[in-house]
Amino acid sequence: MELRASKTLDIRFSEVDSMGVVWHGSYTLYFEDAREAFGAKYGLDYMTIYASGYYAPLVELTFHYKRPLRYGMKPRVDIVYRPTEAAKIVFDYEIYDEADGSLVATGHSVQVFMDKDYQLVWDNPPFYQQWKEQHVEI
Repeated sequence: MELRASKTLDIRFSEVDSMGVVWHGSYTLYFEDAREAFGAKYGLDYMTIYASGYYAPLVELTFHYKRPLRYGMKPRVDIVYRPTEAAKIVFDYEIYDEADGSLVATGHSVQVFMDKDYQLVWDNPPFYQQWKEQHVEI
């Protein structure tokens, strides 16, 4: 079973340059919005991670641009969880133009776990192992 969520966005004027094209740095925020939608849907939100005694910083983030997003568009970000046995959270992303269904961009992210002393955690934290047992077949 594939775990996925979607988030429809409104491109704000503050996110575009003088040509009306979305600034590349905004894609980071769009992927963050998708991760928050995923977390809300599947119970893997940042406050759950934090309340369990961990942080989940990004250690890898990539984008592949296919065509520009522009002011006034209402794109949809699809996020897909990629299972792994390792103590990390891996997502793939696709951004679509809702007007014509065309693919605008793709991406990928990896998050690891750190404890509250900012030490890297090599094994799945107990809360995450339980979450994986409930939601994922590896």
